[in-house]
Amino acid sequence: MGGDQREPAGTGRGARIQQWWARAKGSPGHERHILDMIGKSTLAAALSWYVAHDLMAAASPAFAPFSAVLMIQVTVYQSLLQSLRYVGAVCAGVLVQAALGFLAGPDLVTFVLVVLIAMVIGRWRRLGEQGHQVVTAALFAFSTYVASSGDSQRLEQLGQIILLVAIGCAIGVLVNLTLFPPMRYRGAEEGIRNLAHALCDLIGDVYPALREGELEEERTRRWRARAAQTTSIVGQARSALDTAVEAKYYNPWRLLPSHRNRDFSGYRQVLEALERVTYQVASMTRTLDQWPGDETGADRDSFLHDYADLLEALGEITRQLSRIDERHLTEQSAELCRAAEAAQHKRTSLVENAQRTDLALSDPSRPYGILLAEALRLMEEAQHTCDVVQHTVDHAGDTHRTG
Repeated sequence: MGGDQREPAGTGRGARIQQWWARAKGSPGHERHILDMIGKSTLAAALSWYVAHDLMAAASPAFAPFSAVLMIQVTVYQSLLQSLRYVGAVCAGVLVQAALGFLAGPDLVTFVLVVLIAMVIGRWRRLGEQGHQVVTAALFAFSTYVASSGDSQRLEQLGQIILLVAIGCAIGVLVNLTLFPPMRYRGAEEGIRNLAHALCDLIGDVYPALREGELEEERTRRWRARAAQTTSIVGQARSALDTAVEAKYYNPWRLLPSHRNRDFSGYRQVLEALERVTYQVASMTRTLDQWPGDETGADRDSFLHDYADLLEALGEITRQLSRIDERHLTEQSAELCRAAEAAQHKRTSLVENAQRTDLALSDPSRPYGILLAEALRLMEEAQHTCDVVQHTVDHAGDTHRTG
């Protein structure tokens, strides 16, 4: 029986591994990115070791491959930036040790002073996340200094540390620059898709309940909590977009025709519009959660039914945005325009029907006027999002024709 229980687990792991490999081979997503990083890190480390060990016969050749692997960053820009900071941090650590070592000698007091000064320098904000490397370099330098005999050998070994780190950084940056330099367009799209998908799911849960007039406290509280959680996805989407923009800096692939005209302005405007939609949805769910218990009647049910129709139409827009793909943007833009037109009709019906009722739309203590205003803002932002996508398509067409 024990063997029977283990077999499905193994089979499940095997299936998951096969699915992982299929995703890695099938599309340039997260799995492909992991394989690229592993391959480039291995190549950079091997080249650095060959240069440091076989060509230079360095006493501590590991400094070079260690530095090279650190420089295989997410973007070429980050590789260049972090390599400069890393070399600066190593130079600072080695120079601190050299100065104190030659002045005071390799004793415990010197060691304490080296660590203390290196830690202070490591706090310099210009070094960024590489600041801790000042202490690391100073400690390695102190160990090398103690193990060496004679001032000339000590100077040679300390200088070699800096040289090996510079070689490793240069090889790491070069590999990242020439071998599959990451262009994170899919990351930008994925961030927008995730946000739109979360909004679509939430709206898809709200409008059927409104259509049935079901506003139980537990349900509305859950909507409000989910809307608050959705706002955190905005930050993730913005981070993915910023990484995609950064990936263009110093990247040779940006010179290719397929990448040259991508400035991400359309993505950023779509994301900003979706961010405003997110906050409006959160405000709407807060109003629904605070729905007065004495609000009943036929006019109330009719208002909620029309409101549900508008939310369903808006949900269709977010559903289409959750599948946004630059390769099919022309077709998706046409679908978004049709969805926006349908939503505008629902908005008009909601406003006209609400004005024909006896609902207190202008009373701020009643929910109807507030919900109506939030619905109008939601529609404005959704329409703006569709307009941005259409403008992006038109701009791409103009660029293609002029090119």
